[in-house]
Amino acid sequence: MRNCKTLFHPFPPVFDARSRVLILGTFPSPRSRETGFYYGHPQNAFWRTLARVLDVPEPAPDAPAKTAFLLKNRVAVWDVLRSCEIDGAADDSIRNPVPNEFRPIIEKSEIRAVFTTGKKATELWGSLASHESGMTAIYLPSTSPANRGRHNTAEFWERWSRLRRYL
Repeated sequence: MRNCKTLFHPFPPVFDARSRVLILGTFPSPRSRETGFYYGHPQNAFWRTLARVLDVPEPAPDAPAKTAFLLKNRVAVWDVLRSCEIDGAADDSIRNPVPNEFRPIIEKSEIRAVFTTGKKATELWGSLASHESGMTAIYLPSTSPANRGRHNTAEFWERWSRLRRYL
């Protein structure tokens, strides 16, 4: 690994008492950390995908608009990891992962389902956080630019559409 420094999650979860689904990535990418908000890379399809699934307009690109979009649609967003060592945005490079604590969010909201974006987030949730939260996760394909070729498949949209059941 090029950068063996431990990184800590730089921003809080987005949720309120009305949130019904919790969507989790692994850890903010360098671009998200730079922009100061979740799914900050302009080529990440998260915001487009979520808007399409919810059948609502995509939010403006600033953090306050994205926060309002999430809360209005009863969607909570955070990441599985509180800290880790990671090389750039490569989930496969994650070492020494430490999970966030999810029980407080679940207890202060109406969370009915946890969704994890990408295989690594799903794996980390299962091994580090599902027992603390008391919930299993539902896998969603990653919206990362690295997964771009799969964003328009029937399987991608079928999986993402599942979250509507819990809203």
